[in-house]
Amino acid sequence: MTTDPAVEDLPAFPIPRECPYRPSDRHVSLRADGPMTRVRLYNGRTAWLVTDSAHARAVLSDYRRVSIKPYHGNYPLLNEEFEKVVDSGYADVLFGVDPPEHTRQRQMIMPSFTLRRTALLRPDIQRIVDQKLDEMISHGPPGDLVSEFAQPVPSMVMSFLLGVPYDEHEQFETPAHKLFVPELAEQATAELGVYLEGLIQRKESGAAAESAGLLDDLIRDYLHTGALSRDELVHIAMAMLVAGTDTTTNVISLGTLALLDNPEQWQALRDNPDLVPAAVEEILRYTSLIEAFARVAVADIETADGVIKAGEGILISSAGVNFDPDLAADPEVFDIRRPPRPSFSFSHGIHRCPGDNLARLELEIAFRSLVTRLPQLRAAVPVDEIPSNNNDGTLQRLFEFPVVW
Repeated sequence: MTTDPAVEDLPAFPIPRECPYRPSDRHVSLRADGPMTRVRLYNGRTAWLVTDSAHARAVLSDYRRVSIKPYHGNYPLLNEEFEKVVDSGYADVLFGVDPPEHTRQRQMIMPSFTLRRTALLRPDIQRIVDQKLDEMISHGPPGDLVSEFAQPVPSMVMSFLLGVPYDEHEQFETPAHKLFVPELAEQATAELGVYLEGLIQRKESGAAAESAGLLDDLIRDYLHTGALSRDELVHIAMAMLVAGTDTTTNVISLGTLALLDNPEQWQALRDNPDLVPAAVEEILRYTSLIEAFARVAVADIETADGVIKAGEGILISSAGVNFDPDLAADPEVFDIRRPPRPSFSFSHGIHRCPGDNLARLELEIAFRSLVTRLPQLRAAVPVDEIPSNNNDGTLQRLFEFPVVW
């Protein structure tokens, strides 16, 4: 690690949270130094931190001079965990590659994530949500919102979409959870890869025809035509299975905590469930699940606030940008009644999350069902006793959330 005093004087990033469901105010305070500022990472490297929405859009749209590949020397990894995940090969597709590879891979999956195709899943998602709420209600109170609801619902939805048998969920959920434990990341990727490779082989032989889905389409249309390699298919399935479940799980649990810890907001939603679409946008903005989107400049980028030189790392602070007054008036206030406006929670540009339509639909159904079926829901313990990962800078999560109703 560097001992350069100039580097040591820079603000450290990521910034620990004081509250699990919202970023630290220090994200916002960094904007006082301008829309871009230098920060120091855990390994002593430095990166530009972008904290306003205009600069964020510009950087995230500039795919010719900005790369998402995590193998560049100065790519801004936030901690050892990210480094292990990158080394495991998990990021070798979609959100870890640039055009033309990214364009080719994304075009293969996007037809399944259009607004129209996603809307067709509403009855199935509602059935899954109702099933898990029925089970949770029959077992409690008390209950654990994470393990009994927030975790299984997205997992079941993504399994249904991909064509992964949910009765085998332990075979993919167990390694998926280990993927973000640094010392287990490589092993977890291998385990998940072995499972998915075996599932693909079973589908090719017709042995898993009862659980057809997007994976079957990719096998038929791209693997068997030679447009997609077997390794690519395994990694694409892995990326969608993990990213499409873990993120939604955490937004459900964090969003519910934010609503319950601001009881006037929970009451407003309970009294008027039609506020759910606006509430989802506000929860996405306020919780800012992903601390920052990482990029690296591959050419000099001149901005009004300085030059980002080729080879320098860039972090777009979704936590900072989502609290930009240009994006939301009185951004520090959690208000589900504000006119819905998309935040940067799904990123921006060509690497915008392909599953944003599906995620929004899941969240809308989940929160509407919670407030209508469990209107007296409340946390069973104080917020500061709910275990979370406030201090490690990874995908924000609650490990459990004890509730009563």
